[in-house]
Amino acid sequence: MSSEETSQPAEADPAGTVTRPRRSRDPKAADRGRLRIGDDWNAIRIIALSQSNPLKAIAEFVENSIDAHAKTITITRGREHGEHYLSIKDDGDGVPRDEAGKPNFKYVATHICDSIKRRLKSEGAGTGLQGEFGIGLLSFWTVGDQLTMISTGADQRSYQMSMSKGHSGYSVTPRRVLFAERGTELKISPLLEGIRTLSGEKIQWYLASELRDRIRHAQVRVAVIDKLARKQYEVEPRAYEGRLLHQLPAVRTSYGDAYAELYLAEPDERCRVALTRSGTRVIEDLATLPGLEHTPWSSRYLQGLIDVPFLNLTPGTRSGVIHDERYAALLTALRPLEAHLSGRIEAQQRAEEEQATQQSLRAIQRAFREALLALPPEEYDWFDIHARARGEGGPRQQGAEEPEAAGDGAAAELGAEEPVFSPGTQRQFFDYAGPLFSVIISPASSTTPVNERRKFRALPRDRARRRVEEDLRFAWELTEGEGVLASTADQEIEFLAPGTPGLSRLKVTVAQREVICTAEALVTVTDTLEPSVGAAIINARGLPGYTFERAAGELWRSRYDAERNVIVVNNGHRDFVFATANRALQLRYLVRLYVKELVLRNFAGVSSEQLLERMIELSLYAEEKLKTR
Repeated sequence: MSSEETSQPAEADPAGTVTRPRRSRDPKAADRGRLRIGDDWNAIRIIALSQSNPLKAIAEFVENSIDAHAKTITITRGREHGEHYLSIKDDGDGVPRDEAGKPNFKYVATHICDSIKRRLKSEGAGTGLQGEFGIGLLSFWTVGDQLTMISTGADQRSYQMSMSKGHSGYSVTPRRVLFAERGTELKISPLLEGIRTLSGEKIQWYLASELRDRIRHAQVRVAVIDKLARKQYEVEPRAYEGRLLHQLPAVRTSYGDAYAELYLAEPDERCRVALTRSGTRVIEDLATLPGLEHTPWSSRYLQGLIDVPFLNLTPGTRSGVIHDERYAALLTALRPLEAHLSGRIEAQQRAEEEQATQQSLRAIQRAFREALLALPPEEYDWFDIHARARGEGGPRQQGAEEPEAAGDGAAAELGAEEPVFSPGTQRQFFDYAGPLFSVIISPASSTTPVNERRKFRALPRDRARRRVEEDLRFAWELTEGEGVLASTADQEIEFLAPGTPGLSRLKVTVAQREVICTAEALVTVTDTLEPSVGAAIINARGLPGYTFERAAGELWRSRYDAERNVIVVNNGHRDFVFATANRALQLRYLVRLYVKELVLRNFAGVSSEQLLERMIELSLYAEEKLKTR
């Protein structure tokens, strides 16, 4: 029954049934009143313990100093008389004075929830002030046991007010000092057991994000002195990464405008857009708020903040937003900005996909060039790789495109082809090879008939995989199996296979001054060769590129387009979708598609068994080179 309804005696009908009592509709008969606190001290305890974050409490003390127009704030963490303490000292206006010119500590202690700053704001004189609840000082309960607040009066004498956690009393006493200093000093001691490990570095990082814009706009210097760690830190407002976005749609409501400072960065789980109010951070991640748990805020492409000065905050923690009509107006006003940002992110994603495709193509082509160098040229030199590795010109078809058309500029990086300079051409410093870094043998794996000869060549490289030519010494040896080396000190040697089948291992040692590199090659000596494998047909168009075609309902994975010299990959196939789980798996999948298409094209007419053998061989060397890159 509501307070406006008064009970009347129950009535009975002629049959004796009891009916509900009649209620009076007379408003004059209703009981009225005003809410009040039944236990003032219990209310103060609840308010004091509502702030659960000690770092937030420290940030509030620093904000009080900024509101007092301080230009220098010093936070000190140390130990005194065996007890840990934390002090915040500033050079601001100090505590407002009473009629006698003394700091009005009595007003501070007896007007909890009656903020002077809120009154100044309502009168239009509180521009730039942040506090409004009058409960910030009670936050010391979450930091330590006792608070000492020191300020100077008009008589240039210092006075201090002391409060203790869990006690309702306070005391104000003069403080004996040689010289009174301007501003206010807060000292909390001893610190609570759970936050004694709160380092000066953590305080610095928290304030740099929490009070980023307040520190910038007030141009205040905040220093953190950690006497326990013997370190000192300057609180520098956090600098966001990424590209600052300009010409963003305005966020306007009937309650005021919001300010957006947003940066488009590489996707990272640490990317967040904070919600701030008047320069102070309220919510670290905007995507955690109801109605904003979607892109672009949850995309992890954005860093920055949205400052909304007209929002109402929860007084207890000062880290929550009241979901009233002001918050609803903000959600509506953010929609044009969200659509604009989503378009920017989609464009960034398309650019990233194109860049990843180019990087994948270069990695795949590098792997195949290195794999083809390691395999017998008479079987696998489909793109004239071996000839270019020697610095020779391969055969050209009239009207054909230049080699490496699909990966122009990558051959020199691989060492597969060195740039040719005419006598009148001046080389740049980066055209010269650096010191020796590695060496490979070409081919690194081959099959040779018994009693036949095969040539092997050492390819020395620098760190950038350019071919090294100067001050080299070569030493070849047969470390396993039988056979004869025609020479042992040249870059290119000839191997005479023995008269019986077996496996032989060659080793070359290349020295350039004090740098020594080694490489090995395996030679399979056999009495028969597969007759269907003929000489390699050189493709003057170079290694093919690849492109995507979405055919989700079809079973083909890839196919070779000879006219465009590209491999068409079905990016709608279930295997491709599975491979996109990570970049390494997708690269391996693309390499295997390359192997399939190249083997089918260059080993036409051989048996299915031989095709599978070639696919295994080529994929083994290609994936190994892909891994080493």
